[in-house]
Amino acid sequence: MFADLGEFKFIESVLKKSLPMGEVTPGNRAWLPVGDDCAMFDGWLVTKDLSVEGTHFRMDWSSPEQAVEKHIVSNVSDISAMGGVPKFAVCGICMNKAWSEDIRKRVGEAFAEGFARRGIALIGGDTVAGDCGMFSTTLLGTCVGDKPLVRSGARPGDGVYVAGTLGKSAAGLWILLNHPEVAEEFPALVGYHLAPAIDERSGAKLVEAGVRGACMDISDGLSSELNHIAAASGVGLEIDCAKIPVDPEVGRLCARFGLDPLEFALNGGEEYELLFSNSCKNDIFRENDPLPGGVYRIGTVLDGSGVCMRGLDGNVSVIKAQAWSHL
Repeated sequence: MFADLGEFKFIESVLKKSLPMGEVTPGNRAWLPVGDDCAMFDGWLVTKDLSVEGTHFRMDWSSPEQAVEKHIVSNVSDISAMGGVPKFAVCGICMNKAWSEDIRKRVGEAFAEGFARRGIALIGGDTVAGDCGMFSTTLLGTCVGDKPLVRSGARPGDGVYVAGTLGKSAAGLWILLNHPEVAEEFPALVGYHLAPAIDERSGAKLVEAGVRGACMDISDGLSSELNHIAAASGVGLEIDCAKIPVDPEVGRLCARFGLDPLEFALNGGEEYELLFSNSCKNDIFRENDPLPGGVYRIGTVLDGSGVCMRGLDGNVSVIKAQAWSHL
């Protein structure tokens, strides 16, 4: 399978920086079924994400380190969205048989370093070879509060917030697909698509700041996630178009090529910023913003159902889920 590296030697290389398992006890023994960014069993948050070569990453665009980093972030973001911190990982790695020994080695090292740097103990997994590369991680974490943040927590009167600016990953992908010659002009956008950098404790920080509403990460696009929260909470959401935090670099790209920045911000996937509601009467983020990427109020939770958006002209239109589909 790995003629010049050896499966056991490869596994040893991945485990060489693995942290000791340690004894971790969840703060409560709650249970939560499917329907949120994580399930929960006996107090443990658990999520699983797959990254498939050609769908989530391409080795002609990404370095092995970027491909692995993007995969780990997609898992950590789910734990963060529940107000948790990751503790343990079980990892499956399918190596593309066409990858060189150098790529295989760097993939292994990237996993070892990526988990260790985050304080995550790698406690098991599997390795195989196939016709395309694939990474699969099951991640377990614990809540920092007495209960997790869930999608069903929005209530009429809550504010609707986004932590961080939007459109970055989709804009980076657009550059790679349509104008790769300007990639060096927009390194932040391309880099974010290939290996998104997020505040991985953002959900925990929101809980510590007093947030007790709905929350989820923006992995499939803002339009989809807004509809997820509305449906799960049994409420309506009204969003103000002018308040959606389009990343400044996305705005610069769109001005350059005559594109609509709102399309990237609303329907771009793989963002991994957090969308949440908050019931505090006073804006707890205005003077003491707990997140370095900023917190932006984009709307209000209402009685009713569905999601609507007030445009710059004052007209209100329905927002349907139009973002990424995995099938």
